Amino acid sequence: MDLDLKTICLESLNDLKAQNILVLDIRDISGFADWLVIGTASSSRNAKAIANKLIESIKVHQKNLVGIEGEDDSEWILIDCGDVIVNIMQKETREFYDLESLWGEKTLVSA
Repeated sequence: MDLDLKTICLESLNDLKAQNILVLDIRDISGFADWLVIGTASSSRNAKAIANKLIESIKVHQKNLVGIEGEDDSEWILIDCGDVIVNIMQKETREFYDLESLWGEKTLVSA
């Protein structure tokens, strides 16, 4: 079964219990990606586990992995998959940066 990249990302976040997962459709307002996925991790260990699971799933499904940022402190891990950008954030970091508001309510799609 050939899953699309967004589905692979969402399943990986769900598998390791990322919280409050949101998908933003940024196709009409962004030149760098189509989808922005945001999930909350309960701790730095949880953030790393979610990121590792996601990276593993992307490789298993032979999808493109452009880059990974933030693995060291794990407050905010960004995984760039090309058309899909995944943000795994701890609660305080997510509340502080409030990416949902930054991108606008019109982009919000249910996960």
